[in-house]
Amino acid sequence: ISLTTTLGLGFILGKALGIKAKLSHLIGVGTAICGGSAIAAVAPTIKAEPAEISVSLAIVFILNALALFIFPVVGHWLDLTQSQFGVWAAIAIHDTSSVVGAASKYGSDALQIATTLKLTRALWIVPMVLLSALLFKSKDTKLNLPLFIPLFLLASILYTFVPVVSEAAPTIVLIAKKLLLLILFLIGINLNLVTLRTISARPFLQGFILWIM
Repeated sequence: ISLTTTLGLGFILGKALGIKAKLSHLIGVGTAICGGSAIAAVAPTIKAEPAEISVSLAIVFILNALALFIFPVVGHWLDLTQSQFGVWAAIAIHDTSSVVGAASKYGSDALQIATTLKLTRALWIVPMVLLSALLFKSKDTKLNLPLFIPLFLLASILYTFVPVVSEAAPTIVLIAKKLLLLILFLIGINLNLVTLRTISARPFLQGFILWIM
C-alpha cells in the first residue's frame, strides 16, 4: 500500500509541478523503495540524464541525513514502541543505511525489525525495474539489478541452513555495523555545495512532500 500510494502521489505531484517525467519517476522510486539503490537500478533502465540522476540522489541524501537525527527524537516524543518505530523507520526513510542508523539509536528490537522490513521493501526494486522498462521502453533498454538483493537472499539462506554461518553471525554483524558508520560518512561527503546547487525548488518540493506523506 505504501509503495503504490507513494508512486501514485509522486506521479501526480510530478505532473502538477511540471517536473520532467524521468526525474519525477526517479524521485518517486527513490522515496517509495530504497533511495539511492532504487535510483541507481532504475536510472539506466529509463535512460535518465546524468543531471536527473544527480538531482534525485541529492534530494534523497539530504532527506536521509535529516531522518537520522529527526526520527529518533520524534519517536521518543510520540512514545513509540520498539516495534512501531522499526516499522515506521523502515517505511519512511529512504536508504537502508539511514534506516539502520536511525533504528540503532532507538533500540535493538527496533533495529532488527527495521532492517528486516527495509530489506524486504528493497526487494521491490526487481519488479520496479521491470515496470520502469515498460513505462519508458526503447529498443536498447537494459535491466540493471543491484547486487545486494541476491546477496541478501543468499545471506538469509546461509544463516538459516548453515550452522557455521549462524555461529559467526554476531561477529559479522559487528563488522557490518562498523562498516555502516563508514558508509554514512561517505554519503555525507556527497552533500556539498556543488551538489546542492543542482537541486531546483520543484523537484525538492516533490521529494519533500512524498517523504512527509
